[in-house]
Amino acid sequence: MSGHSKWAGIKHKKAALDAKKGQVYTKIIKELTVAAREGGGNPETNFKLRAVMVKAKEANMPNDNVKMAIKRGTGELPGITYENVMYEGYGPGGVAMMVEALTDNKNRTTAEVRNIMSKKNANMAGAGSVSWMFAKKGYILVEKSQVKEDELMNVALEAGAEDFKTEDDTNYEITTAQQDLENVKQALQNKNIKIQSADLTMIPSSTVKVNESDAKQLLSLIESLEEHDDVQNVYANFDIPDEIMSKIAESEE
Repeated sequence: MSGHSKWAGIKHKKAALDAKKGQVYTKIIKELTVAAREGGGNPETNFKLRAVMVKAKEANMPNDNVKMAIKRGTGELPGITYENVMYEGYGPGGVAMMVEALTDNKNRTTAEVRNIMSKKNANMAGAGSVSWMFAKKGYILVEKSQVKEDELMNVALEAGAEDFKTEDDTNYEITTAQQDLENVKQALQNKNIKIQSADLTMIPSSTVKVNESDAKQLLSLIESLEEHDDVQNVYANFDIPDEIMSKIAESEE
């Protein structure tokens, strides 16, 4: 899944720029509110909330904003009720896609997501069309220059990681169960192993290799979707060859 990990790396580098727009804060606040509403306001017993709180800290979100968002979720403060919606479809090159959104107006968001996809050579599909290909997992990237493979693998697996891959030229990929993401992340940090990125994501069971033309269209589509205020995450089962991904990454810089 080399394309996936390289794109995750590109997104990580762009995060600081995106944060300046204030859009990241808006999306994290929605996630905090929904996580607190679904699982309660205690991060010790609500692993989803705990993961979002870590994301808020990494984005330098003020603690007061975090607390207020959680209180809106638990009902201690009045606030907008957001609905979690998952859209499914196919992008350029036949790539399966899932678009996760939090919205207070499902009809508006559906129409806008459909419009973005149609303009970028993609099509929405019915519920269940592609979701069977994906599983929700914790996903951690560590640069190979940070640590030896054997050491990292031992620490990760001992902390509860499910899978460990070295397919990419520059990164190790660690996969965990949703609830184990923070435990594995903490174990790595305790060993002073620097993490490039760590998040809950949807891991595809199989991938589709795409050519350069489709890859450019696909990444442009993903970026357009992620820029939408209601879209929280975009998942896709693309496999872009390293040389193509490197060319695209260089053009992003």
